[in-house]
Amino acid sequence: MELTTFWFIIIGVLWTGYFVLEGFDFGVGMLLPVLGKGKADSTDQVTDPVTDHIDENEKRRRVLLNTIGPVWDGNEVWVLTAGGATFAAFPHWYATLFSAAYLPLLIILVGLIVRNMGFEYRHKRDSDSWRKGWDAAIIVGSFIPAILWGVALTNIVRGLPIDADMEFTGNLFTLLNPLSLLGGIVTMLVFMTHGCFFVALKTDGAIRHDARALATKTGLAAAVLAVVLLVWLGIEVGTVTSWVTSVLVALFFLAALAFNLRGKEGAAFAGTFVAIALFVLTYFVMLFPNVMPSTTNAAWSLTTENASSSHHTLVIMTWVALIFTPLVVLYQSWTYWVFRKRITTKHIPEAVDPSRPDPIKVH
Repeated sequence: MELTTFWFIIIGVLWTGYFVLEGFDFGVGMLLPVLGKGKADSTDQVTDPVTDHIDENEKRRRVLLNTIGPVWDGNEVWVLTAGGATFAAFPHWYATLFSAAYLPLLIILVGLIVRNMGFEYRHKRDSDSWRKGWDAAIIVGSFIPAILWGVALTNIVRGLPIDADMEFTGNLFTLLNPLSLLGGIVTMLVFMTHGCFFVALKTDGAIRHDARALATKTGLAAAVLAVVLLVWLGIEVGTVTSWVTSVLVALFFLAALAFNLRGKEGAAFAGTFVAIALFVLTYFVMLFPNVMPSTTNAAWSLTTENASSSHHTLVIMTWVALIFTPLVVLYQSWTYWVFRKRITTKHIPEAVDPSRPDPIKVH
């Protein structure tokens, strides 16, 4: 296998890791105003003077945020690594992509920064208005990337106007075409469903049941629109392999919804996990051997060959990746294992220490 092909696959794996992990983070953030409201059921009711005065909605919101509290920052490492790998392995791809999608990528970056500030600062002051402001930051900062990542990746696969000098010749409205906007809506709904399954897997009581019920609604909408998107893309740029993987995406996603109806949260989450991974695989299968197809002239497309770094650079990168990637995966897997227990509103304490995030009492 050529090193250019190997690094194309590695970048695809990194984007897969980002979507399947950060995807449920975005989902939880987007669902904060929905799953963060409601009443506790009998499994959550406890007689505790320490927590009785805390608003039930606030307890639920803190439960939701605590499900992703230990892992959200680690999940973001995947996109940073994907960007760095693209810059080092395919500098022409990186340059053309960032010049073409400069404004959308800037908006994504701002959204992520605001969202992360919400996670870090929400607990710093015991004030309802303070918390509502940071809740809004988390919600908006989750919606923006969830939509725009889908828009950006769909644009890359369908192709953009690129000239012989590898320069983007379109504008912002070129990126906001119907197919790519549909891609953004699909990723948003899929991440919502993925987030619902994660919440159902990580909580107990009323929130768990509400998440499962909501997952059915968002999942059905996501399934219908995802089929439209993949068929549309398949007709335009599909291959035999991409049609096969598209069918597998649908099968695993529908299986996840079926498991959810049967109350099997683990299997449901695994279903969307695999479906999202196959979704990203389908995109990269459609793309290869191009990295940025040109709609102006196919001969001007950026490929794994004409957009890559030198062979020596790729060799060094390969050794670094082979040594450090397993270590990162093992460490992140250990983090998920440590924080594997379910939590409920009865684990929410009264006092909030401004020097640290909301603690989680694991049982």
